[in-house]
Amino acid sequence: MVETVKRLAMAHPAIAFRLADGARRLFDYPASNGTLFDARLERLGAIMGRDFSDNAVAIDAEREGIRLTGFAGLPTLNRGNAAMQFLFVNGRPVTDRMLFGALRGAYRDFLASDRYPLVALFLDLPCELVDVNVHPAKTEVRFRDQAVVRGLIVGAIRDALSGAGHRASTTVSEAALGAFQAKSGASLPGRGGPIYPTGPAHVPRGLAETADAFHAPLPGLTPDPVARLSDPTAFDDPQSAAEDFPLGVARAQLHKTYVVAQTADGIVIVDQHAAHERLVEERIKRGLENGGVASQGLLIPEVVELDEDACRRLTERGSELADMGLVLEPFGPGAVVVRETPALLGEVDVSRLVNDLADGLAELDDTIALKDRIGDVCATMACHGSVRAGRQLNADEMNALLREMEATPHSGQCSHGRPTYVEMKLADIEKLFGRR
Repeated sequence: MVETVKRLAMAHPAIAFRLADGARRLFDYPASNGTLFDARLERLGAIMGRDFSDNAVAIDAEREGIRLTGFAGLPTLNRGNAAMQFLFVNGRPVTDRMLFGALRGAYRDFLASDRYPLVALFLDLPCELVDVNVHPAKTEVRFRDQAVVRGLIVGAIRDALSGAGHRASTTVSEAALGAFQAKSGASLPGRGGPIYPTGPAHVPRGLAETADAFHAPLPGLTPDPVARLSDPTAFDDPQSAAEDFPLGVARAQLHKTYVVAQTADGIVIVDQHAAHERLVEERIKRGLENGGVASQGLLIPEVVELDEDACRRLTERGSELADMGLVLEPFGPGAVVVRETPALLGEVDVSRLVNDLADGLAELDDTIALKDRIGDVCATMACHGSVRAGRQLNADEMNALLREMEATPHSGQCSHGRPTYVEMKLADIEKLFGRR
C-alpha cells in the first residue's frame, strides 16, 4: 500500500499526498506549485532521497510522438538491486521487463552487471501506441513499436550522462569523508568536534586496483619526464592554476597509484588506473565513430596459442576487431598471429590482451555484433592500455590526465561504475580538524 501511494505521488507532484496508519503519519508530501520540472525533482527527492535529487541528470527527449521525461542518476550513484528504479507510462506506474532492459542497455558501459542505477522516468505517448491490458494488475504494457521506445530510452539517458561530463556523484566524497569520521562519541577538548578513530579507516572493496609496475610511456599523454613535483618551478602559481580547472592542478602522487590535485576550494584524489582506463575506452569509441581506430604494426608478429573454440571466435570477428585496431589471422588450428595492435594502447601484452578478448567473446551471443556490445570490448582493450597502479607519473603527465578527464564525458567513473576520483571541499576538511 505504501509503495503504491508513493508511486502515485511521484506521478502527480501538484497533488498533496498524506498517509497514516491510525497511530502515526507515514509520510506527508505537500503539493508543489512550481514548474513540472522543479516540482517533480522536489517530490522525487522527498521519496527517493536527497542523494538522488542532488545527483540526477534531467531527461527530456521525444521521438515519433513519444516523449520521455524524468531524471536518471549518475552511474556512481548505484545500488545492489532495482528497488530505486521507477517507470511510468502515461502516468501509470509499470514494471515492464522491456523498459528495465532498456535501462540496463543505457548504463551498460558504466556499471557492473550486479549494480543498478537510480532512475525515475515518465513515458507519454498516444493511447493507440500502447496496450495496457497485458496484465490483470495493469503493471505491464505492450508497445506497438518496442524498438522506438527502447531506442528513445537508451539514447536519451546516454546523451544526458554525456552532458554531465566528468561529474561524479556527491555520495563519493561523502563516503570518503565518512571514512575519516570518528567511530566513537569522543570529542576534541573544548570544541565538541569529532576525534579520529584509532583503527584504520574502512576503504570500500574494489575502490583501488592493483597491478604490476607499468614502465612503458603513458599512451596519449606526455611520454617523457619533464618536471618532477619536487621541482619548485613545475608550477609558477599553483593556486592560480587550480582556480582555472575543475579538477585542479596536480600536487603529488601517493603510493604510485593516486594523484592528488589542489582545486580552488578543496582537493581531488584520482585513481590513475581507473581514470586512464575510462579515457582510453572513450578514445577507442571516438575512433570507431570516425572510421576506425588507428593501428600500429608489430615489428615481429606475435603468435598467441589458444584453444580451437577461442581461435574460431576471434577469427570470425576479425573484421570487427580490425576496425578497433587489432589485426589478427588464424595460425593453425590452435593459434592466431597478431600483426597490428591499437596505436593508442602503446606497448601492450599482446598475449594477455588476446586471451582476455577471447574470454569476453565467449560470453556473447555469436549473432550479436560487436558494435552492439562495443563498451564491453573497448573496456577490455582499455584496461591493457591504461596506466597501471604502481606507475610513477611526472607532473606533466598527471596534469595531462586531469585535463583530459575534464574534457571527456563519463570520466567520473570507470566501466564498472566505481568513481575515478574523489573530491573533498576545504570546508569539509576543516570540519575534520575542528576548524569549523
